[in-house]
This record gives sequence, structure tokens and C-alpha cells, in this order.
Amino acid sequence: MSTELELNKQKVRDELEKLKHEYKIELPQIISTAREYGDLKENAEYHAARERQSFVKARIGQLIDQLNQLNDLNITDIPEDKVGYGSTVTVIDTDSDDEVTFTFVSSNEVNPSEGKISVSSPIGAAMQNKSAGDQVVIVIPAGKRNYLIKKIVTIHGNELVHNG
Repeated sequence: MSTELELNKQKVRDELEKLKHEYKIELPQIISTAREYGDLKENAEYHAARERQSFVKARIGQLIDQLNQLNDLNITDIPEDKVGYGSTVTVIDTDSDDEVTFTFVSSNEVNPSEGKISVSSPIGAAMQNKSAGDQVVIVIPAGKRNYLIKKIVTIHGNELVHNG
């Protein structure tokens, strides 16, 4: 559903605003206070705050990139009856009969422990625009995988099932 895309955007915006506040308001105050303690060479509070500042700055950059990617997505360009961004796809590994479920997301949303993989990963790229019932051969570093697409739930909420 397009609301899922909007929820993803809002989640990124919320984290971005929180980190911008920390970067512009909180961390400068902490660094200023730590400087008052004297010798910066052995000032753990100062070094910890500077390290946090570097981390926050990098994370802000990542979130801006992620938000730009999400803003570039046009929900009407995402297929309603095939695999695309936001689709949750259940496949059967035809070599082992194992069933696996993936959700295809942008590269910044990847979380393998939640089954979220990038649309630009080898698996994501091979599955794009495929339909329920399609056979897909994927070459990954661990070898070749043969999958049968059993079920697709698109970002639009459409559920497509292969009954074979």
C-alpha cells in the first residue's frame, strides 16, 4: 500500500529531525562543556562527544540519501501484479524445497534478520517484474539458486498466489 511507503518516509524524517537536533543543539553544548574541563588530550568526555558528532553527521547523510531514494519512488510506477519495491515474496527453493520469504526494499532499508533485502541485490534484481509461478535462477556468491515464486504481496496490497 502507498501508506507503507509514506510510513517509511515518515520514519526516516523523524530520525533525521532527531539527529539534526542532536547535531546542531545538543552536541555543541556537550563539546563546549567538555572543553571547559581543560587539557583536550586526555579529556574523555570531549573525545566521546566528538566521536558521537562524527557518527551523527554520517548518519544524517545516510538518512538524507535514503529519503531522496524514497521520494524518487513513484507509487504508480511500481507494478501492481509483479514483484517490485515493497513486495513481500514467498519462494520455494526448488533444490531443497525450503520456503523463504523476502521483502524488497531500498538499499538503506535492508535488514536481513527481518527478511528485508535490497531491490538492487542479486536476488532483488532477478526477481523484479516477475510474476507468481515464475521460475527464477539466481547466481549469488554461495552458488546458483533456483526459486519458484509461490506468492507475491505487492506494496499496493495485491496478493498474487501460484497454485501449482
